[in-house]
Amino acid sequence: MPVSRVQFHDLKDRCVLITGGGSGIGAALVEGFLRQGARVAFVDIDERASRALTERLSGETGIAPQFIHADLRDIEALQAAALKAADVLGAIHVLVNNAARDDRQELDAVSAASWDESQAVNLRHVFFMSQAVAPHMRLSGGGSIVNFSSIAYLLNMGEIPAYATAKAGIVGLTKSLAGKLGPENIRVNAILPGMIVTERQKRLWLDDAAIARMQERQCLKRSLTADDLVGPCLFLASDCSSGMTAQIMIIDGGAL
Repeated sequence: MPVSRVQFHDLKDRCVLITGGGSGIGAALVEGFLRQGARVAFVDIDERASRALTERLSGETGIAPQFIHADLRDIEALQAAALKAADVLGAIHVLVNNAARDDRQELDAVSAASWDESQAVNLRHVFFMSQAVAPHMRLSGGGSIVNFSSIAYLLNMGEIPAYATAKAGIVGLTKSLAGKLGPENIRVNAILPGMIVTERQKRLWLDDAAIARMQERQCLKRSLTADDLVGPCLFLASDCSSGMTAQIMIIDGGAL
């Protein structure tokens, strides 16, 4: 059943903030929540892709998500984006920390600067956006934070040491935030995607041979796409998972 036909009725009118929502997995999440009737704002650095997404969804659904331009590596800009989202939405019930960039780099080529850049792009903003949004969730009586990690850190992939470290760190951060925020009825969980075939992945890293190798490893013999992550994210955001926190959900077609 297509995700667009699966209804989580409690998500209607919920206020949702998504990072990295302009393209790829993030764009699928923006659309998925919008089609549930949620009020959606998203943060992205790519203004062109984000405005194109907003125009498309507005034309198809009659409802436009709110695009907030910001560089999540800039903590002050991130905090300002969270405030703007709360101002536009009126509250924030759901935060999806999706933004990431899986750059490849050989071990000997990693520098202090490239390492710090990877942590800023993939890990640091997850904490600071959660920190910025938590007060708004308290005012709403609770909420759900969904962090996107990856199975990459479990696969011994030698070309992504900084990225793998960041994605492992997100799991630890998820556990810590869940422990801190649980008494305030704020749940924190993580999704670990497997190999998701997006246009960016095909352009930069994936060829037919790489896709075939992963499909051979998977129990499900098909490529996973961004749409495969929408349903799990909607579930974690909804009251269907009201007793679930500090957990990870692996969506990899059975590769592990």
